[in-house]
Amino acid sequence: MPVPMTTRGAEALREELQNRKSVLRPEITEAIAEARAHGDLKENAEYHAAREQQGFNEGRIQEIEGKLADAQIIDICKIPAGDKVIFGVTVTLLDMETDEEITYQIVGEDEADLKQGKLSVMSPIARALIGKSVGDAVTVSTPGGDHEYEIDSVQHI
Repeated sequence: MPVPMTTRGAEALREELQNRKSVLRPEITEAIAEARAHGDLKENAEYHAAREQQGFNEGRIQEIEGKLADAQIIDICKIPAGDKVIFGVTVTLLDMETDEEITYQIVGEDEADLKQGKLSVMSPIARALIGKSVGDAVTVSTPGGDHEYEIDSVQHI
């Protein structure tokens, strides 16, 4: 089943993959060789730490390759702009209680980062917004109670 991902999210994963393969992998291999040179491997903490780091790095490489293989990469800039909320758009909401504006980009699960304004497509807010248009009022159920927003703008950036 394809997992939606923005072009920026896919690029970030490709960069991490390249770094792990071409920089971290050789560094870890060198650390293992250096630790081996110290002698007895049973009581060599440096060796065991380097091997553990190697296992983590190889696991993350496999995880990233799997995510990229399963990704349906969506370039929002190539989709004709409209006022409907879809995956990849940047949406500005108006909090109906506080009149505060909040802006989110709706992204794939792996890309989500609230501090950067990136909201997972699987989050309750995103699920409530998808398919709605500018001017629509949306009620989102949260653990703290229902929250009402109005969709102020939708941008394909």
